[in-house]
Amino acid sequence: MKTYLTKLSGIFLMTSLMSACSVANVSANKSGPIPNPVVDAPLAQVKGEQTAVLAGGCFWGIEAVYEHVKGVTRVESGYAGGSADSADYRAVSSGRTGHAESVHITYDPSQVTYGQLLKVFFAVAHDPTELNRQGPDSGTQYRSAIFYANEEQKRIAESYIAQLDQAKIFQHKIVTQVTPLKGFYQAEDYHQDYLVNHPDEPYIVYNDMPKLESLRKQLPELYQEK
Repeated sequence: MKTYLTKLSGIFLMTSLMSACSVANVSANKSGPIPNPVVDAPLAQVKGEQTAVLAGGCFWGIEAVYEHVKGVTRVESGYAGGSADSADYRAVSSGRTGHAESVHITYDPSQVTYGQLLKVFFAVAHDPTELNRQGPDSGTQYRSAIFYANEEQKRIAESYIAQLDQAKIFQHKIVTQVTPLKGFYQAEDYHQDYLVNHPDEPYIVYNDMPKLESLRKQLPELYQEK
């Protein structure tokens, strides 16, 4: 269960500061810039609409990052990896439903490729070497996962992970799961655009704002203002 604004205690602030260090350590954990994927889909010749589903810790921050990625037209927070009947925040937070907090990304493939979306995922959105946790959040519901919708997405994702591991971009092995998408279930309304609606909440300030700054600085060619 994530720490909320109401938990403004010394323990909360210490945890937030530690998680801020964890976010900073995402960069420290890398030996250098994240390269472009060798295997990727080409940019489409005409405007269109495709989707991607990714999980990497709390969906608030992942959603906020992709809302600032060029070519992305919509991002929704939700749940993937479990069944529809248990796609409820309280149930998912137990870690026993099989879901991961995820984001459903709609993008224009004439402006950004699937591989470029994955570059953002590995470079700034989360730490892909942390198993079943991100920052202060722990449990399988916070696991790193790519839910592929077709064989092309699977091929690109698996190839990119192998490329990054072989190049030893990260100090530790990538633990991101690559698994078929069986369903995406939109999260409750209060989770949507959470960073936009709660920019001053300590959890957001310490855990998620730094991701947006990293996107802007590290991948300016993929960054867009909302």
